[in-house]
Amino acid sequence: MRVIHPASAAIIMAFGIFLYAAVEAFPFLDIVLGGALTIVLVIGSIVVYLLLTRQCFHRDFLLPILRQPVQFFTLGTWIAGVSVLCNVLVKYFPANSMAVQVIAGVNTFFWILFFLCCLYQFKQLLRFPAKYPVHGVILLSTVSTQSIVIVWTESYPFLSRTLMLIVLGIGIIFYIFGICLLGMRYKRRNQWSLVEEWTNTNCIIHGALSITGLALVPLQFLSADAMTMFWLIVFSLLLIVEGMEVTRAVLRVRRLGWKKGIFTYNVSQWSRNFTFGMFYAFTMMMHESSHYPSVLYDFQASFLTVWAWVVLAVLLAEIGIWGVAVKEQLRSPSSLVS
Repeated sequence: MRVIHPASAAIIMAFGIFLYAAVEAFPFLDIVLGGALTIVLVIGSIVVYLLLTRQCFHRDFLLPILRQPVQFFTLGTWIAGVSVLCNVLVKYFPANSMAVQVIAGVNTFFWILFFLCCLYQFKQLLRFPAKYPVHGVILLSTVSTQSIVIVWTESYPFLSRTLMLIVLGIGIIFYIFGICLLGMRYKRRNQWSLVEEWTNTNCIIHGALSITGLALVPLQFLSADAMTMFWLIVFSLLLIVEGMEVTRAVLRVRRLGWKKGIFTYNVSQWSRNFTFGMFYAFTMMMHESSHYPSVLYDFQASFLTVWAWVVLAVLLAEIGIWGVAVKEQLRSPSSLVS
């Protein structure tokens, strides 16, 4: 059976967050093509989720995921992908807000199921931390949770602010658990290889905080100074983590060559597109909010100008790598298609 990778909804997340925020730096893409690109995103989402749904009826697809605590968290892309899609639809097609509310409601139901499963999987990981090689994918628990809060602020503004803060707090607790597990993994190994043991998904270390910040902005829970400090923490983590990624890329090219080193497609690469786009969205919303005047206002304005091009360039590069992979996979019917 031709199958689709369980984390393929990360593609929807990456495209969606670009259309939600960074696209506004490119008027032609936003004003002229924004609606058309949203329709493309909707069609792509339907295809991806139909394939994922179809495969859920095959026990060889879903059961192994549920039995593996680390791999289970890839299902968080399903929740976050729908959430981002809802936000993009509200932005470009506000007349269809009622349909979006229905989709968001169904997504909330599945998040509740995901949340309950997360509690069990975190319990397993905390009980047997040495048994499972954890990586940044476990932080999708935070990403999916905060994505629900953002959808609620867009589609259900009548919901209690207290409820939203409680769910946001759950996402932060998940993040703390995830970071502790990551720290335990690398602390156990006095010597570990950046090339072999550092994964693409570790960029979610800063991405999960970016989406937390994006959820915090409309709730206006933090003071202006506290939000500025939070933004600086996320920005610092972005520089540290992506600095390690650049070093890892150089080492991989030296060892494996350009193609195998950095130009071989893996679905986890979309996580970087999402985290880059999410940091742009967080910075943009904070910069535009009158509730959060910041001493970093001018710096953030300049940063957004530059970072928009980074987000677009990385997205186009990933599309190119993905396109080559799809062409190769069409010749091999037994391989994954996403």
